[in-house]
Amino acid sequence: MDRTTNLFQHIQERPMKAAVVTSFDRPPIYTEIGEPVPELPGEMLVEVLAAGLHQLTRGRAAGAHYSSTGSPPLVPGVDGVGRGTDNRLRYFVQAPDQHGTMAERTVIDPRRSIELPGDCDPVAIAAAMNPAMASWLALRCRVPLPTGAKVLVLGATGSSGTMAVQVARHLGASQVIAAGRDEHKLARLPALGATAVVPLGDERLAAQAADVDIVLDFVWGDSAVGVMERLLRQRSDRTAPLTWVHVGSMGGEAAAIPGALLRAANLQIVGSGHGSVPERAILAELPALVQAIARGTFRIDAAATPLSAVEQAWNRPAPGGARVVFTP
Repeated sequence: MDRTTNLFQHIQERPMKAAVVTSFDRPPIYTEIGEPVPELPGEMLVEVLAAGLHQLTRGRAAGAHYSSTGSPPLVPGVDGVGRGTDNRLRYFVQAPDQHGTMAERTVIDPRRSIELPGDCDPVAIAAAMNPAMASWLALRCRVPLPTGAKVLVLGATGSSGTMAVQVARHLGASQVIAAGRDEHKLARLPALGATAVVPLGDERLAAQAADVDIVLDFVWGDSAVGVMERLLRQRSDRTAPLTWVHVGSMGGEAAAIPGALLRAANLQIVGSGHGSVPERAILAELPALVQAIARGTFRIDAAATPLSAVEQAWNRPAPGGARVVFTP
């Protein structure tokens, strides 16, 4: 059941401000809509304190993500931090058919939420959870990371890739090789746990990463296939298992992988994301990830932005590549 289509009902009775997608080809606008109402048993109205602007959020708001549902008008936002009617601070994740999070208030299913320490920073949690979840779920659910394993992160200079470097080290990787296009950002990654950094197009990358155990690939497309081919040619033992985890598609959705690569090496290619990881597994992993973020284990730059500026901020890069977090 899609409950996102009656946004403008009851404005006079229960008005609130929200970001609203009125067309898939334009940024959301800041406007007044009716407050959502809990409809199912156990649902709870929450006051939203912070909601991150993630690539998943942009994709769904454009109707372009594989998990997109519904049609405009709709409120974007896939997760957030808020305070419920029980006065508890929570991080919550919304199903695709639920009300979005970029509003003064939204309705959540408490079973899809995690209680937070009262002294944590809502903006930091909202900024970090989604980008951290990508690599956390990949290394906890899709390819459990053996202690001491070697990891290559392709696309390490994006928000999710930078977080992947930190997550891999936190979960026990002995080496994390970071590859990305932004050399300025690459230079900062050794301080976050990278044991080596290499520009994505550098010929040295294949030799540096030839004997890794896991690749976390946020790039995909032709660039990733080129790295895969060169890496496998330089691998000292092609029978040693190599798991290539497709997490993102910054370099393109299609990757033409020659069949010879699959025959000539012990290569396994898997995807990690909504659908490949069961929802119950995602929810089971959230408490440990929330705890690590709340403790300050990971560094992420957050740019707190008033929700009223959503239209201007939607497609504008934040300073220093920080994660935009809207505060209603």
